[in-house]
Amino acid sequence: MTNDKGILIKNIYYMLTYAFQILRQSNYDDIAAEDFENIHDMFAAILGKGVAQQLKHGLYREYVNNSDNLTTLRGKLDVPGTIKNKIQHKQKLFCDYDELSENNLLNQIIKTTMILLLKQRNVKMENKTVLKKDLLFFDGVDYIEPVMVKWDRIRYQRNNQSYRMLLNICRLVIEGLLLSTEEGAVKMATFLDDQRMSHLYEKFILEYYRYHHPELRANPDQVRWNLDDDNDMWLPNMITDITLKSRDGRVLILDAKYYGKQMQSNFDAQTYRNANLYQIYTYVKNWDKEQTGNVSGLLLYAKTDEEFQPTNQFSMGGNKIAVGALDLNLPFAEIAGQLEKIVNDYFAEAV
Repeated sequence: MTNDKGILIKNIYYMLTYAFQILRQSNYDDIAAEDFENIHDMFAAILGKGVAQQLKHGLYREYVNNSDNLTTLRGKLDVPGTIKNKIQHKQKLFCDYDELSENNLLNQIIKTTMILLLKQRNVKMENKTVLKKDLLFFDGVDYIEPVMVKWDRIRYQRNNQSYRMLLNICRLVIEGLLLSTEEGAVKMATFLDDQRMSHLYEKFILEYYRYHHPELRANPDQVRWNLDDDNDMWLPNMITDITLKSRDGRVLILDAKYYGKQMQSNFDAQTYRNANLYQIYTYVKNWDKEQTGNVSGLLLYAKTDEEFQPTNQFSMGGNKIAVGALDLNLPFAEIAGQLEKIVNDYFAEAV
């Protein structure tokens, strides 16, 4: 199998290289040259290589709170615990202290993910061998149950920035798990569900334009409501997925959408998704407060296997709003060609 839900696995790797720029480094050249048969084998290869690279610099350590009976005072004396020791005729001080440790959440997640990948039959032996070698350095790190991982507790700072890509890969793996309560077995779910793929799809397009077209200043942007006063306290925030801005003032608001189905049915009639059109229209009209017509909107769907998924372009009150589809089941050069065509269509004279 070389694809998953119609998307070439090789293309998923390329999308990851844009989402996580570290994968563009020479350390990952051999992974880029490999043709993967399944998504989990690809994750195992990336994680094995990435962890091995991290081990050269040492595992991240942070202060972890400990409580123990000690012969000398360390940290803060726990009076009740020390009194209890005296009653039991133990010549020990019960202390609370902080200690630099590799047994922290970040390393626990990585260890857990490597163990889960080692259990998968569709991961090649050579990639399992690399993971097993990496695991030797995690002997003092605890395994945690995948369902117990608290992703919102992860904090990045200068000393652990190199973990960002590794933990994002771990999250893709762990959130793709199905836990079988009947047999107690752990199986990998299909990776490309709408929720996980939607985030990667959006991040890929954003980083593609940042990398290849820095002159367009690709970023998510907040759209301010076009109000007669500044009383927007109760109005929801409008944050674009991707905004491209040229030097001459032209703007393209791009909404990246990944669904199993692009169209919706209304009384047996196929139409575009209402909420998506309302959203992009609202973004464009509120951005273009002066009604210059220089602001355009594009709903860019990931192409599905639906028979009917038209692309179209509309002129709405002087602004161009279009619906398009990005075919992810083509060679990557052709995917890049589709993204370049968008730049040419909207910014040909500016770039």
